[in-house]
Amino acid sequence: MDLRRLSSFLAVVEEGHFGRAAARLFLSPAAVTGHVQQLEREFGTLLLERSPVVPTAAGRRLVSHARTLLDAANAAMDDVADTAHGAVAPRTLRVGVMGHGSAEVTPAAVSAFRRARPDVPLSLVQLTFTEHASALREDRVDAAFVRPMFRSEGITVDVLTTEQRIVVVPAASALAAAAQEGVRLADIIDLPYLRLPPHTPRSFTDYLYFDEGTRRSPDYARTPHDCLTSVAAGRGAGSALKSFARYYPWPGTVYVPVLDAPWAHSVLATRDGDPNPEVRIFRALTVALARELGPAAAR
Repeated sequence: MDLRRLSSFLAVVEEGHFGRAAARLFLSPAAVTGHVQQLEREFGTLLLERSPVVPTAAGRRLVSHARTLLDAANAAMDDVADTAHGAVAPRTLRVGVMGHGSAEVTPAAVSAFRRARPDVPLSLVQLTFTEHASALREDRVDAAFVRPMFRSEGITVDVLTTEQRIVVVPAASALAAAAQEGVRLADIIDLPYLRLPPHTPRSFTDYLYFDEGTRRSPDYARTPHDCLTSVAAGRGAGSALKSFARYYPWPGTVYVPVLDAPWAHSVLATRDGDPNPEVRIFRALTVALARELGPAAAR
């Protein structure tokens, strides 16, 4: 598709008039008309009604595509022009966050990076329980706040918090009465914990089920919202780090400490040897803040 023809077509749609569109583009009305007619021949259908000048059903479909294509072309021209003049726009740092991430460490690290590197865009990407390493391997994020601790080839993992374990149960559960004093693993190991998708990493499966639980809920969970919705409905149970309770108060659910379960970790995961200097800066800031703030997440 010729971008000039798309530009003419879009101008006619926005102006509602061939003559005004031509004046806006500094072209003759005949040139603009010719561009639209050529597009219509390419698509094999009428794109604009002529009296009044309004897009047809096919024309309305083309409008959004035309805007996207023209925006992309303009962005490409600007990007190349900036590079030619030595001005390369900084790459966005993409930070994945599973649930509430690493408690208070996550928002502190994001804020610290934005203060330290105000010219570098930073975007937050919500991760599911299945994406410990896959989002990094598939280059969808540059760093990821996930849990629990895991090992994977090509991935660097920094422990940020170490926390007591809790279970989340329906408010109507008999275990809800133990919210203050806590329970033992033997009391909760066979709760009907929510199922996980088959491609969930083994580290998270063992974490959720405390390594050995065998009963399962009929419901599946990929996010904290999935988990809490099912638990509140009395359809299963979940487990988490203690800080989860601070970030996800949810009607119909109760959080109960597990007194004798091994404490677990939240971590920051990055790719080994990532050449992006912003990743190294973000990692260093996060690890430093974890040393300062980490104990708060364990309270």
